[in-house]
Amino acid sequence: MNNKQSTLLAFCLITSLFFLWGFAHNLDPILIPHLKKSFTLTTTQATLVDSAVFAAYFVMALPAGLLMKKAGYKAGIIAGLFLFAIGCFLFVPAADMQSYDFFLVALFVIACGLTILETAANPYATVLGNPETGTQRLNFAQSFNGLAAALAPVIGARIILTKGYTKEELNAMSETVRKTALAAEAATVKMPYIVLGIVLIVIALIFAVIKLPAISAHKGAGPASKSVFHTFRHRHLAWGVVAQFFYVGAQVSVFSLFILYATKSAGISEVKAADYLGACGIAFLVGRFAGTALMQKIAPPVLLAWYAVINLMLCTVAILGTGMITIYAVIGICFFMSVMFPTIFALGIKNLGADTEYGSSLIIMSIVGGAILPRFFGYISDVTGNIQHGYIVPFICFAVIALFGYKGHRIQTTALQTKAVPVI
Repeated sequence: MNNKQSTLLAFCLITSLFFLWGFAHNLDPILIPHLKKSFTLTTTQATLVDSAVFAAYFVMALPAGLLMKKAGYKAGIIAGLFLFAIGCFLFVPAADMQSYDFFLVALFVIACGLTILETAANPYATVLGNPETGTQRLNFAQSFNGLAAALAPVIGARIILTKGYTKEELNAMSETVRKTALAAEAATVKMPYIVLGIVLIVIALIFAVIKLPAISAHKGAGPASKSVFHTFRHRHLAWGVVAQFFYVGAQVSVFSLFILYATKSAGISEVKAADYLGACGIAFLVGRFAGTALMQKIAPPVLLAWYAVINLMLCTVAILGTGMITIYAVIGICFFMSVMFPTIFALGIKNLGADTEYGSSLIIMSIVGGAILPRFFGYISDVTGNIQHGYIVPFICFAVIALFGYKGHRIQTTALQTKAVPVI
């Protein structure tokens, strides 16, 4: 196999990872209303699903970066896949014990695996080829994350949400019967996660036996930073970390709380809302491909800034609108935020050279925004009694992203300070 074929095969395998973690993430919006009902939770309590998932990114990002530096991208990918699979299998005892805390632990383990995968796959896709087209290449790979966003809610809703009991049915039951019914309902999550776990094990074995081309992001890089925090000498990386924190917070708020939002703002059923969430995923997917194409003509940071400004206007509609117009506004938000994660990532690690692994880890750490900001969304919703008011949170997030696209992306690196060594 020549170098071109080897590079193409590697890119295809890496792209499959984007689909897999996208599928896992986009089952979370199905889990939130499901677990909210099963455990009688408030909206704020239900957002602990996102907190468990995205807190793992903060905890595991630096160890993932160190793993990549010591053992390489391939070892990181295999480790991430196995950890991802273990988390999926933990859904079985969580459902059997009917424990919300155990579900949160399982989701945390899954997210630890996802952290390692994303720390490896995002920079690998960016530098696997011509450096000038790294942003477009990452956007293309991330498009399959969008495909997962379109499929997971529709599939997950029909496996999980359609097998539950209505409020009226539950209220008519005695306490003992209701507990048994909710336990049975909680068990519907086991099969999809068992299947996903088996698929992950198979893919991990494929990665174990194939040879990935070696890549280097360090050509002409100069010295690496003394520590991960010295990597912040790259000012555009620091901006990228902040922008990604707010972007992920916005994305998780929009997707994970969509079903709860749509049932209130438009008065539709959960399953119908899940179908519209699938439409959000399709808009996200189309937006990725459209954005990748537009970047051939429009500079990525310019497109990023304009998309963020458009989303500010759509968030206003999501807050103040009524009926189906709110659903259409959120679908529009999904289209225009589609290119944001890979574009912020690629711009943030651009020209980091020997600091690429550390820089990648820091941007992945910033995904903790998905654990924190949806909690504010849920809190505002609970306090005001109107979930639409929660869209104040994504509004603020897109304002920060617009600033990053306008000026924060500009490459600025402060030279490392070195002590003079006396000549003997």
